[in-house]
Amino acid sequence: MAPSTYYAARSRPPSERQRRDEQLTAEILRLWHDNFEVYGVRKMWKALNRHGVRAARCTVARLMRRSGLSGAVRGDHKRRTTVAEPLSPRPADLVERDFAAPAPNRLWVSDLTYIPTWSGFVYAAFVIDVYSRMIVGWRLTDHLRTDLPLDALEMAIWRRGGRIDTLDGLVHHSDRGCQLYLSIRYTERLAGIGAVSSVGLHSACQNLPPAEYEALYRTEINPATLTPAR
Repeated sequence: MAPSTYYAARSRPPSERQRRDEQLTAEILRLWHDNFEVYGVRKMWKALNRHGVRAARCTVARLMRRSGLSGAVRGDHKRRTTVAEPLSPRPADLVERDFAAPAPNRLWVSDLTYIPTWSGFVYAAFVIDVYSRMIVGWRLTDHLRTDLPLDALEMAIWRRGGRIDTLDGLVHHSDRGCQLYLSIRYTERLAGIGAVSSVGLHSACQNLPPAEYEALYRTEINPATLTPAR
């Protein structure tokens, strides 16, 4: 390339396409913010046509991609509540899908789920006594820290009398969530009451049927008040 060509390109005024792209980009940004930042290419293209701005769909896609704009994706409300650590040691599966207990305080299962509300997502932790299928401990919070299942466990211990000797030999079964049920604070609390930890197999939804089904379908949660519904 000749030096004169380079300097001529540097000093050349913006082309018609560049000026058109700047105008379209400004209009796209305005409509994207006015519609709660959820419009994708198709809805943005139709919105521009409704406002009398004529542009090809490929042009809208190119300008949105250049500006880093994207629409809301269906299914992005899902939350991951179990984060397994494959390299860390974990307790054995002492239950092996045999969810039966001869007496109370012999087998507890714990799990958590998320509940969508108008104020955002709320996480619920449950502790269920397998013998009676009773929810002996539960907790609702807006975070996924160790305090969530630990508070549910403390409630279960308190409801069963709070006497450490009554829980000696208890089997506590949960999933492989390294950030919650396999955390140091949680496992130390179980050891303090004489409970034995049990962890289900990876990617097996049958490992926690009492916690997965009965806690969700027998316990009604009112998202508006974040308290158990009467």
